[in-house]
Amino acid sequence: MTDDEGGTVVARDGSTRDRSTRPEGRTARPSARREGPRRPPEPAAAVPADGLVVGEPPVLARVTGVLLVLAGLAGAAALFPTYLVVGGTEVSQSAGALSLLAGLLVPLAAAAVGGGLVAGRVPRLGLAYAGIGGALALGLLLIELYRASTSTIRPGIEVIAGQRVLTSSVDVGPGWVLGVVALGLTVLAGVLGVAAWGRTVMDDAGTLDPVRPALAGAAVVLGVGAVLCLVLPAADLPDRIVTDPTTGLQVVVEQEGPQGLLERPGLALLGGLLLAGTVVLCSVLAPSLRPRLAAVGGLLAIAAVVLAAGLGGLRDAVVSDELEWTLPGVGLLLAGVGYVVLTVLAWRLRRAPAR
Repeated sequence: MTDDEGGTVVARDGSTRDRSTRPEGRTARPSARREGPRRPPEPAAAVPADGLVVGEPPVLARVTGVLLVLAGLAGAAALFPTYLVVGGTEVSQSAGALSLLAGLLVPLAAAAVGGGLVAGRVPRLGLAYAGIGGALALGLLLIELYRASTSTIRPGIEVIAGQRVLTSSVDVGPGWVLGVVALGLTVLAGVLGVAAWGRTVMDDAGTLDPVRPALAGAAVVLGVGAVLCLVLPAADLPDRIVTDPTTGLQVVVEQEGPQGLLERPGLALLGGLLLAGTVVLCSVLAPSLRPRLAAVGGLLAIAAVVLAAGLGGLRDAVVSDELEWTLPGVGLLLAGVGYVVLTVLAWRLRRAPAR
């Protein structure tokens, strides 16, 4: 490289070699640095098939779970001591395996759902169970209060745990107290569950939405059928055929059996109306709850109560030699099984929502 006067310009490093004379075909030497083995990409977090998103449940939701667990424990413990002393006859709710099955169904379901709610797993399932279960428990609580307090005002034939008794006098036992405590805790859990619903973050991609109308229609049909069966006794005394000794004519004599759900006065009538209306209303509401698992929780609460009532009617007919299982009792048991089927369908059905 030369300047204007033809002299050579010396580079800063003292070299007079012109860098422009470097051969153009010369390639750069590869770098001697060795790159380490590439790390495989970290696997992405697994996403549920229905796109379920669960946030941190609020403290109120966990308190609701604690109340459900306590209600379940109290309800299970209520089966073993004396329930009531009616007309001098001690009545217990744990006579036989069928009695235990009918009595443990609701407490075990409440304890299991409440335990999951305390742990923070799928919180809206537990809240839906608590809200609907609490609404159903309110009517049952009023019926229990009538049975132990004012049933002697108008004495009548009652069937309690398979025993036919006359309510001339009623004394409260430890089993009744524990049962009322369980129902009261369930009602309180329902109130707290409704309060915590809006603060709980849980949703999915709507995989149940295409079949919600069908589930709601089936649930309403089961609800109406269950109420019609609840109104009449699930186990009743059969009619007697009496032969007149003088004429030889046979006459059908109707025996006084247990009272129906809406035949009792006062608190029992109010509780029966609340229970019947709640079954139908919650049958409409439960399938519409979001996300899908919330609908499962709501249907599970109805299924547990209706199935327990159906099993109770079957128990009364099996334990007693005088009572017969009636058609409404059969229908009530089938309605409970139907609710269980709807609960399983809501849990298992996952269809892509229409776009």
